[in-house]
Amino acid sequence: MGEILKLVLPFRSTGRETHHPILAVCAVLLGPFMVGFHSRLFGIGLVDLRGAFGLGFDEGSWLSTLATAPQMVFAPAVAWLAAAFGIRRVMVGPALIYATISLMIPFTRDFTTLAVLHVIHGSLLGVFVPATLMIIFRNLPMKWWITAIAIYAFRGAFTVNSGTALLDFYVQHFGWQYLYWQDVILAPLLAFLAYKGAPRENVNMDLVRHADWGGMLFLGMGMAMLFVAVDQGNRLDWFENGIVTSMFAGGLVLIVAFFVNEMLVERPWAHLGAIGARNVVLLLSVALFYLMSSMSNSALVPNYLTAVAGLRPEQIGATLVTWVCVPLMLMTPIAVWAMHRTDGRFLLFTGLCCFAGASLIGTGLSPDWNGDSFRTMCVLQGAGHILTFLPIIVLTVANGDPKKAIAVAAYIQVIRLLGTQTAQALMTTYLRKGEQFHSYLTGLNVERGSESSVSALAALAHKMAGAGAALSQSRATAVLSQQVQKQANVLSYIDAFWLTFFCAVGGLVILAFVTKAPKGPLTA
Repeated sequence: MGEILKLVLPFRSTGRETHHPILAVCAVLLGPFMVGFHSRLFGIGLVDLRGAFGLGFDEGSWLSTLATAPQMVFAPAVAWLAAAFGIRRVMVGPALIYATISLMIPFTRDFTTLAVLHVIHGSLLGVFVPATLMIIFRNLPMKWWITAIAIYAFRGAFTVNSGTALLDFYVQHFGWQYLYWQDVILAPLLAFLAYKGAPRENVNMDLVRHADWGGMLFLGMGMAMLFVAVDQGNRLDWFENGIVTSMFAGGLVLIVAFFVNEMLVERPWAHLGAIGARNVVLLLSVALFYLMSSMSNSALVPNYLTAVAGLRPEQIGATLVTWVCVPLMLMTPIAVWAMHRTDGRFLLFTGLCCFAGASLIGTGLSPDWNGDSFRTMCVLQGAGHILTFLPIIVLTVANGDPKKAIAVAAYIQVIRLLGTQTAQALMTTYLRKGEQFHSYLTGLNVERGSESSVSALAALAHKMAGAGAALSQSRATAVLSQQVQKQANVLSYIDAFWLTFFCAVGGLVILAFVTKAPKGPLTA
């Protein structure tokens, strides 16, 4: 019982307890779903948004960066802000302002105004996820902690895989504006739940007087600059561009300044020692490998079906909802049941094996694959998400120092935001470079004048003979070039599936060194 009190104590409010704690929990669980759906809809709907706002490719790319980078500035500090100022002050006002901005954006056409609104929009969006775990521990009985964490873990994979179908539904039936306007309904609901469910807390003046404002500013701004560099790296060719190089350099300098600050200030906000426990370091390392291996689901499958198989969004959405979301929903209560009765490391082992198996299936990719060809892989990925992410969160909290919970929450946000974006950027770069490499190698076997090339072109030209001799020959050459590029794309995706397989195996290797978590409310 003493350890349980130590775990809950850092999250105690300084005011009266709420009479509706379940409403506060509903509010903070609604927040991650809202953030997840908006982020996914914005990412895959950017092409529609560029057309609606009349933006060029570069402007659209910068709009995406400006809409996400501000989350990095505030997200690590939200848990501390909630502890210092109370959930009501942190959640209610920003949610209402966020709803107003979401209502305004579709009516805006000036790019400068649009950019400013998205910066504010992204800053507010970064508030709604980081306080989730803290509110769960503060407001729910211990027997419900794992269930609530499972809902939090569930939303990540669910919003990613159902987002394509939801985007198509909005565009087909309501309009692209509902990418924003869905939050005009959800954000006020979140504000209402937070207001009714959270206690009326006094400001914790002790935390405010000893606030580590410098540390929060250094980490937040450093992460934002690194995000800009990573997000724009592929488009601007990484270190060949001055903006990317300067953002990387500036971000790293600020991160170093953050660590120096944490060693010098009297009360560091997020001292590195908060994640210094052996098991915590290992589990956060496993989390990074999980983020990379999960790219087989969030990036490789939908991108392949779009770019190579040529499927429409509604076809891709149906595949992901049926074969990822449904297994995910079925496995979530099973995972909760198992976490209450067995060591979470066994579930984590099973989840990583699911991702390894799915990636291994992906290495058998061929140009003939369509949505149905990914069924088994998607089922494994759906199960793998909850069996991996849930035990990572539970075991990290269970192995951490309860007195440093706010600091641990800050580092979790670093991995959630910057780690995810870095994994996406690395995968995009890997696919792009792989396609170029395989195009070159495949092209070596299509030599001009060779017997195989001449016969292939002759066969293609014969099929297009009705267009005339000259036109049929040029079309045959174009078709052959497309086939070479398609094959190069397939080979690059096979390499990417191998990469995610080895990342899953790497996570398993690190997991082997994780020892049993200390006895507590989050362990069986």
